[in-house]
This record gives sequence, structure tokens and C-alpha cells, in this order.
Amino acid sequence: MPVEPHTAGEKSETSAVGIRPYGRLTKRAEFLAVRQGEKRRGRLFLLEVLDRGDAGEPRVGFTVTKKVGNAVTRNRIRRRLKEAVRTHAADDMADGNDYVIVGRRDILNVPFGELKAELSRRISRKSRA
Repeated sequence: MPVEPHTAGEKSETSAVGIRPYGRLTKRAEFLAVRQGEKRRGRLFLLEVLDRGDAGEPRVGFTVTKKVGNAVTRNRIRRRLKEAVRTHAADDMADGNDYVIVGRRDILNVPFGELKAELSRRISRKSRA
């Protein structure tokens, strides 16, 4: 059975039903641009939001600073955040927005359900607190 190759830059469709796709922020300039937007601080993470002014799909970037711990710790935090966005919070994201989520160490100590609820609450909030 022939298999079509996956080319660079091409989006693969998610196999999970009902999960909204979202784009990724990959360039440093994109992350820096989002820093100019709204900041929503929380115990588990900092969420930075920028309205791009278009109707494109939401884009998300994940970052964890070296102050949090070694590479293993930072990657665990990043993986938990990515899964929470993929399975729960992507539906709450507004079209035309860029999001940067800066993870904190406390993410490793909370149940995954609490992380998903906090992320959804921060993303869907319209006004700054």
C-alpha cells in the first residue's frame, strides 16, 4: 500500500475527533510581538495574548525559562501545557489571536484536570484582571 510522504510545512490532520486545530508560533520575532499584547498572570503560567487583527486560526507558542529547572523538567512542563491546549483549551481560543504560554514549576504539582480548567479560564477571559 503506497504511503504519501509528509512534506515540510504541511499540516497533518489530527486523528482525534472534535479537537480544533491551532497553529504554532515558531520564530523569535513572533514570540516578541506577542509580548506587546495583554498579559494574564496566574499561579501556574503566564498567558500573553495578541490580537493579530485577521481572521486566521489561533496560533500558540510555549516557553519555559531556565530558571524553572533542567531540560527534563522544562520539557515535562511544556508537554503538559501542549496536551492541555490540544485536548481542552483550543476550543476557547479566538480566531486571529496569538498566544504565548510561559510555564511555571507549579504545573508539575497540580492534577491535570486543574491545569486544564485554569488554562481554559485564562484563555476565555475577555478582560484583564
